Amino acid sequence: MTISPSQPLLLQQVLVLEGPSQDPRPQDVLLEQGRIKVLGGDCLEQAMTAGCAVLPASELLLAPALIDPHSELVDPQSGVAENLASLERSAIAAGYGVVALLPKAISWRDTPEQLQPLQRRTDLQMPLWGSFSRAGAGHELAPHADQLAAGAVGLADGDDCPALALLERGLTLGEMERAPLLLAPRDARLSQDGFVREGVEALRAGWPMDPPTSETIPLQNLLALAERHPDCRLQLMNLSTAQAVAQLRQLAPQQRPEATVCWWHLLADIGSLDPIAEGWRMRPPLGTPADRRALKQALSEGLISAVAVHHQALDPEEQLLPLDQRQPGVAGHRFVLPALWQELIVRDGWSIQALWQALCFGPAALLNLPAPRLQVGSNNWLLFDPNRHWSAREDSEAPQAANQPYGRASLCGQVIAAGLNPELWREPSAGDRRS
Repeated sequence: MTISPSQPLLLQQVLVLEGPSQDPRPQDVLLEQGRIKVLGGDCLEQAMTAGCAVLPASELLLAPALIDPHSELVDPQSGVAENLASLERSAIAAGYGVVALLPKAISWRDTPEQLQPLQRRTDLQMPLWGSFSRAGAGHELAPHADQLAAGAVGLADGDDCPALALLERGLTLGEMERAPLLLAPRDARLSQDGFVREGVEALRAGWPMDPPTSETIPLQNLLALAERHPDCRLQLMNLSTAQAVAQLRQLAPQQRPEATVCWWHLLADIGSLDPIAEGWRMRPPLGTPADRRALKQALSEGLISAVAVHHQALDPEEQLLPLDQRQPGVAGHRFVLPALWQELIVRDGWSIQALWQALCFGPAALLNLPAPRLQVGSNNWLLFDPNRHWSAREDSEAPQAANQPYGRASLCGQVIAAGLNPELWREPSAGDRRS
């Protein structure tokens, strides 16, 4: 008989991470209809009395669902690369409970009318970022107060930093108050049309190079603006260079803005990625091995607050274009937890709590959301098997996007159940089997 979390199920001695600043510990947990019915206590006795299925789960992790602070969904209704239904399904199966969407869309989300809640089919939360400038062009202010009143989680913009004069004007007006302002420290005019970071590896390969100054100069300008406008809650989107990390480290803790890093920049660099692999075309561009080490160190120290998926889906036709002609970005919520578990916990010795700070609790603070916690009645949980081997090509919950860097890979570690989809169930690895 196949186990399904839609039916009562006892997880026996599962490793439970209840919330922030808590170490995971083994507990019995009773699940019913995708929700936590009993957490610890007399859980085993209740389950035995009710005749529930029992799963020995000592090698599994039960934890709050993950939070993605920023991704893109350009065409929610009829997108070929990705639509609302496919993103909901794949994100939930990947263990996400919140996916915040940037303003980039067919109709750019820069007015209250464009910020109406999406017609979701599930309990996945999808807060919307409003736009700092009209159409994200960086030339004219969008109506800040109106967007925030309409429910925008904060204001963001395009892939580049808006013009300094426009930033100064918007911050002086002060309509944002303490709402988050998420900006990319990038100036395309300084990028020299490169699509990898400047370094020895890029020189050897002959790739067009984007110098670190395309990030560090706009970052310095943003930091100066934040100093002049202390009430502004500046957030830096997708830091990508060791030099930018060094700039943040020089600031006093109370002066440092919050910052995010894209998950792919923690896993790949121009010295390690196969020349024909998916994942070369990024914005900001893929960095050197030194960049990647610096980003991981900054995340572990809290200089970087959160890991973003920054899901940017391409359809198969777009994905076949030459690298210098296609849109940048990678897709795939389903790879983030397995890949970072292997990279940060298995290889680098991180704790589970530290990884969840980067993937869940940190992003929650960035979005002004309460820190997620496991509690009775909640369906905001995931069950992760770090030892389960699976093939990305055989995953029935895969997104539609064609630009998935591990799309043909075999991976270790997978979410096997999620409270937001009670019908989702994947058999755990051989270490844990149903009794």
